[in-house]
Amino acid sequence: MKKLFLFIMVLSLIATVNAQDRKYSTFYYQRATLFEALPVTSSDIIFLGNSITNGAEWAELFNDKHVKNRGISGDICMGVYDRLDAVLKGKPAKIFLLIGINDVSRGAPADTIVSRIGMIVGKIKEDSPKTKLYLQSVLPVTDHYNMFKGHTSHWRVIPEINKGLVRLAEKEGVTYIDLYSHFVDKQTGKMNTAYTNDGLHLLGKGYLKWVEIVKPYIRRK
Repeated sequence: MKKLFLFIMVLSLIATVNAQDRKYSTFYYQRATLFEALPVTSSDIIFLGNSITNGAEWAELFNDKHVKNRGISGDICMGVYDRLDAVLKGKPAKIFLLIGINDVSRGAPADTIVSRIGMIVGKIKEDSPKTKLYLQSVLPVTDHYNMFKGHTSHWRVIPEINKGLVRLAEKEGVTYIDLYSHFVDKQTGKMNTAYTNDGLHLLGKGYLKWVEIVKPYIRRK
């Protein structure tokens, strides 16, 4: 009986250590390992980010098999940085990056988030210099639905991040795309509830609006 107890304790300790060794969620590794196995070519256009990117059917929205989804729900800036090799291995034609709101929910200040995104930009430019990078603004959020309080309670920091992203884009010579102003309710400064049903993620109407905004950049040579 004592041996069985010790065996169970050892297994429990191993499981705890393994969990502590993981930097990210189980879903992150499920999705990241899939992306490592999937091909990327120089004809591909990559949408890279967190759950907001993850939630779209990009190839169908643009009617183009080369537009590929590389979003992971719950991802943060350093999570994207740590999985860039799987994206950059094929030297894609374009990358549309949207990341940062989950860093906001963890209490990261605006300048820290912009600095982390700067690391992503730097690695893309170094490892795949011919890839055209589009830096998309962080979308607004709303506490209207009383959900995702960690994200929605920090809504005032988002415009600050986006100002930093404008400066970063200018400094690094990449294209900044303003999504924010198309989704924000000008009266409240929060996400327009026509585009979301939880305050953070997008409804179909929101994705169609997003496509409308970025389509000229997709077509641009």
